[in-house]
Amino acid sequence: MPYEKIKQIICEEFEIDEDEITPDTHLAYDLGFDELDIADLCMSLEDAFEREISDEDLEGIETVGDFAKHLE
Repeated sequence: MPYEKIKQIICEEFEIDEDEITPDTHLAYDLGFDELDIADLCMSLEDAFEREISDEDLEGIETVGDFAKHLE
């Protein structure tokens, strides 16, 4: 399931406690991610899932769940 893999990547790369992440966790408001953090996460997810996430797709992604839905 993409959500679990995304959660794992966020925890490992950004040193965030697993309990802080749910599908509804907002990347900017809840985790404090800025554009650079989101770009780094996007690159990690592209590598992990072997899929490209376009800039247009990224504009609509605000939560961890949004990434999961996009990568399903």
